[in-house]
Amino acid sequence: MTGRVPYDDYLLAVALTLARRHRPVWSWQRWRRICRCGADLPCRARHRIPIRRGFWPGEEQE
Repeated sequence: MTGRVPYDDYLLAVALTLARRHRPVWSWQRWRRICRCGADLPCRARHRIPIRRGFWPGEEQE
């Protein structure tokens, strides 16, 4: 264990994870832009927030 995580680091990890999961992409089947998670825009899907550091982008395995 490395102890506590600074709030700024946690907030950045959450923002990057949600941005990765919820960006608009083109759907050739629906012939319009949809959310990457599969929902119609605007996406209101609720995803779990990454708590463990293994889910954080940019973290290398030790």
